[in-house]
Amino acid sequence: MKLRSVLNNLLERKTPQEFIEDRTNSDLKKTLNVFDLIVLGIGAVVGTGIFTIIGSAIAGTSEGPGAGSAIIISMILAAVASVFSALSYSEIASMIPVAGSAYTYTYATMGEFMAWMVGWILMLEYAISNITVASAWTGYFAQLLKGFEHILPSFIVNFPLWLRNDYRTIYEMCGKYGWDVHEKMPFIHISPAGIPIDIPVAINIPAIAIVLVLTILLIKGVKESTKVAAIMVGVNMFIILSFIIAGSFYVRPENWTPFAPNGIEGIFTGAFVIFFAYIGFDAISTAAEETKNPQRDLPIAIMGTLILCTILYISAALVLTGVVPLNAIDTQAPLAHAMRFIGKDWFAGLISVGALCALTSVLLIYQLGATRILFAMSRDGFLPKSLNKIHKKFKTPHILTWIAGIIVMICALFMDLNTSAELCNFGVFTSFIIICVAVLILRKTEPDRKRPFKVPLCPWFPIFGIITCFGLMYCKLGHKSTSAFYFIIWLLIGLAIYAGYGYKAKRLEEK
Repeated sequence: MKLRSVLNNLLERKTPQEFIEDRTNSDLKKTLNVFDLIVLGIGAVVGTGIFTIIGSAIAGTSEGPGAGSAIIISMILAAVASVFSALSYSEIASMIPVAGSAYTYTYATMGEFMAWMVGWILMLEYAISNITVASAWTGYFAQLLKGFEHILPSFIVNFPLWLRNDYRTIYEMCGKYGWDVHEKMPFIHISPAGIPIDIPVAINIPAIAIVLVLTILLIKGVKESTKVAAIMVGVNMFIILSFIIAGSFYVRPENWTPFAPNGIEGIFTGAFVIFFAYIGFDAISTAAEETKNPQRDLPIAIMGTLILCTILYISAALVLTGVVPLNAIDTQAPLAHAMRFIGKDWFAGLISVGALCALTSVLLIYQLGATRILFAMSRDGFLPKSLNKIHKKFKTPHILTWIAGIIVMICALFMDLNTSAELCNFGVFTSFIIICVAVLILRKTEPDRKRPFKVPLCPWFPIFGIITCFGLMYCKLGHKSTSAFYFIIWLLIGLAIYAGYGYKAKRLEEK
C-alpha cells in the first residue's frame, strides 16, 4: 500500500483551473504588453548564439564536424524543431497563463515528479547559460576597453588577468602561451598537516559587477528591466543589421562552395549546436503572471520572436560564410573577425559593443526566467515557502532574485562554451518534447477548456515536434558526447534533491 501511495503522489497533479485560481491571488505586478514580451524574447534569443556559437556550428567542434555554408540548412532544421514546440508553448501558455513555464505545464499534465524534473532541467538551461554568458561578457568588456587604450589609463585597459578571469582560464592561457602562472595571479599558501598547498586566487570582477547591477534592476521591477532590455536589444539589432548590410558588399559566392563539406552529418551536428541560438523564447512564458493580457499576447510574442530571429540568423549566416572562407572562420568572435578580415577594424569594435548589449540582455532575461521558475516551485511547496516572498514596494520576488544572482556571481567559473551550449541543448530538447506531449494530454483530459490559441493540425504538429527534437538529440548521442554525460549527472542530482527534500516537503505541506 505504501508503494501505491508513493506512486500516486508522484503522479499527483494540479488542474489548469487550480493554477489559474492561484494566479488570481498573485501579488506580482502585471505591467507587460506584447511589445515588452517580444523584447524579452529577442533579448533572450539574439545573444551568445549569433556572436559566438554560430562560428562553432559552421567550423565544427572537437565533438563533431561543422555544417560549413550549409549552416543555413542547419538553422532551418533548428527553426523547424523550434516552431512545433513554440506552437505547443503558445497553446498551453494561453490556457495556463501563470509563472513557471514548462514546469507549470508539466505539473498540470504529468504530475509533480515530472514537473520537478522539468523545473530542474529548466534551471540547467538558465543557470548554466547565465554562468557562461557572464564569463563571456567579461571577455567582450576587456576587448572594448582595449579600443580606448589611447584614452584610458593603462591600469584600467590592462587590469590583471586574475581580476577578470577565473583560475582555470588563467591556467589554460599560461599553458597556451608559455607564461609563468605565478606571475599572472596570486596564491594563498597553506600547510595542513604539514602538506604545502598553493590555492590560486582569481576573481572575475566584471562578471560579478554586471550580474550585481542586473540583480538590483530586476528587484526594482520587471517593467523597468524590460525598458533596459529594450535599449540593449535596439542597439544589438542595429549593429547586427549593419553587419548584414555592410558585409553583403564583400560577399564572394565562391566561399559558399563546397556548400556542405561534411555532408548530412555536418548539417545535423550544426543544427544541434546552433539550436543554442534559439533557446530563450520559452523565457517569454515565465513572465505570464506579469502580463496584462497573457491569453492574447503570449502566443503572438512567442511566434513573433521565433520568426524574426530565424530571418536574422539566416541573413547573418549567409553574409558571414560569404565574406570569410570556411577555413578562416573564427569560433570565438566570428562577426567581429569577419569585419577585420575585410579590413573594417573600426566596425569590429562596434560589434563588440553590440555583443556586450546582447549578452547583457541575455543575462537579464535568463535571470528573470530562473527566478520565476524558482518562484513557481517554491509556491508549490518543493522549495521553502519563505523564499517566495514578494517585495512590498516593488512587487517582485526579491529573495529568489538575490539567490539567483548570487549563485551566478559565485559560479562565474570557466566552462567550455561549446560543451555548456550542448549541455543546455539536451535540457531544452527534453523540455520541448515534454511540452509537445503535454499538449496531446490536455487535448484528451481538458477537451472543452477554452484555448485562445490552438496548435494547427493537432496531433500532427506536436508529434512532429517530438520527432524533430528527439532526432537531433539522437544524432548528437551518436558521438562520444561529454555534454550528454553531464546531462545525465544533472538529472541524477535533481532526482536526489526531490527524493531527499522535495517529496517530503510537499507531503508536509498537504497535512
